[in-house]
Parts: sequence; structure tokens; C-alpha cells
Amino acid sequence: MAKIEVKGTSITVYSVGDKDFISLTDMIRAKDGDFFISDWLRNRNTVEFLGIWEQVHNPNFNYGGFATIKSQAGLNNYKLSAKEWVAQTNAIGLVAKAGRYGGTYAHQDIAFEFGMWISAEFKIYLIKEFQRLKETERDQLGWDIRRNLTKINYRIHTDAIKTQLIPPQLTAQQTNLISPARPIF
Repeated sequence: MAKIEVKGTSITVYSVGDKDFISLTDMIRAKDGDFFISDWLRNRNTVEFLGIWEQVHNPNFNYGGFATIKSQAGLNNYKLSAKEWVAQTNAIGLVAKAGRYGGTYAHQDIAFEFGMWISAEFKIYLIKEFQRLKETERDQLGWDIRRNLTKINYRIHTDAIKTQLIPPQLTAQQTNLISPARPIF
């Protein structure tokens, strides 16, 4: 789990495969508890956005459950939790976890939309910090790949020296004088 800092608020980001999920629970702290995730989920535009996102990304999306939620969204007495959304629609864009590291997490696309509810400024800084995190991860991955390639190339190089350049009639001690087992710096 990685953390990003957005306007003084620490926000957890975790990855599942190639998908990144951002903690909505952490994002709410930036708003000082003025609203809850369920307030955002009951909004008709939010339900519409989530439904379209799930249709595009989720082949197992439950359209019947979505139609029921969509018909009630926006009513004053209607409340919807993330767990209810996932249970009724078989959604993959929101994840509600209990226990340690628990909270409500959303796919980055959905989290950015949620960030707009906090403020336009918060959304911009959230996107910027998330991009910085991904760039740092990409740079780290590049370094690991270069390191592993160097390690593999070293092995290939030393094996080639042993088979092509060192005469087979030499003893092990004489071979080490020509090509040591470990590099000498």
C-alpha cells in the first residue's frame, strides 16, 4: 500500500493487478467530515456515473440491481452504502473493506470523480499526486529491470568466457586467475 499526500491529507492507494484503488475514507478527512460516502452515493448523477463506469469495465454488472438503485437515487429518504451498491450491482469499481486497513476504496477513475465532491482544487491535486506516485513506481521498475538485465548479462558473459576463451586443460586455480568467480573491483 502506498500513500499520497493531498492538501495535508494522507490518502492510501493500493493496487490489485494493474488496477489502482484509492481510499475514499481517507479523502473524506480533507472535508473535515462534512459529508459521508453514502451522501455522495445517493446523488442521481453519481449513480449514473457509477453505472456507466461499471457497464464499460465490468462484464458481470447486474443491470437489474442498477435499475432499481437508479429509480430511487436522488430521493430525500434514500440512502445507499458502498457495500449495498456492490451487493446489488455486482460492482468492481468500489470496494468496502472491514478491519485493519479497512474503509471504502474506489478505482482511480471513480476516486477522481469523488474528489470533485470535496472540491475542484482537491481533485486537481489528487490527480497530480497520483500521477507523481505512478511516475515514481515506473522509475523504480525501470531501475529493477536494468539491474536484473545486468545480472543476467554478467552470467552470460562469464559463461561465454569459460566455454570459449579458457582452455579445458587448466586447473580450477588457473581458471580463477583468468576469470575469477566473483568480480574484483
